[in-house]
Amino acid sequence: MAESTFRSAHVLVVDDDPRIRRMLIRYFEEEGYHVSAVADGSGMRDALQRNAIDIVLLDLILAGGEDGLMLAREIRTRSEMPIIMLTGRDDVVDRIVGLEMGADDYIAKPFHLREVLARLRTVLRRHHPGPVQSTDAEDEDVIRFSGWMLDPLERRLVSPEGEDVTLTTGEFDILLVMARHPGRVFSRDTLMNLTRGRNYEAFDRAIDTQIARLRKKIETGKKAPTLIKSVRGIGYVFTGQSSARTA
Repeated sequence: MAESTFRSAHVLVVDDDPRIRRMLIRYFEEEGYHVSAVADGSGMRDALQRNAIDIVLLDLILAGGEDGLMLAREIRTRSEMPIIMLTGRDDVVDRIVGLEMGADDYIAKPFHLREVLARLRTVLRRHHPGPVQSTDAEDEDVIRFSGWMLDPLERRLVSPEGEDVTLTTGEFDILLVMARHPGRVFSRDTLMNLTRGRNYEAFDRAIDTQIARLRKKIETGKKAPTLIKSVRGIGYVFTGQSSARTA
């Protein structure tokens, strides 16, 4: 997705504070985005059914019995639509749980609108990568390992049986980083920094959860993992035999 296309993306804001909704509508529409805003889960479902939404800004604390974590989980059971969580509680546990639910990013209130815009563009870029500008062949090559095919440009993972395997943004980014460097041991800090695009406080539990979900999707046996192995006290290492070939 090109930068000009980002600005035509349809953003859905789910927040029970009317001031926040008005502020985000005004700001993002001035930036060229199409914006829908609702106050609760019911409104979110209606908006998702009626519109082609590109990204959701989802408040963690909502009135009416359904919170943002419940709604994020609901979205994830249906699609890989990008989600940015918004919350007035700058709590590490909330961040961890939000990432575990499949959120792509997490922003604490009060926030700067320019930061929200920058984060939104970054998440959209991850989900809709544009043409590669770099001359580094690593960025363009398909990676094959143990019968699997990982395509960075199309962000596809294809199983040895030829079936597409759905990964969340975090799962895909972790697998891509590790598969490009087989045999290298990655700490949780390094994986978080490399896959989130900026320095995050290292949430060990969030990385462990994403690794666990990834293993369920790519490890074929029920015995010890053979593709992503744990290194006690350090992190993880990719042990699949990788080979990069141009798509």
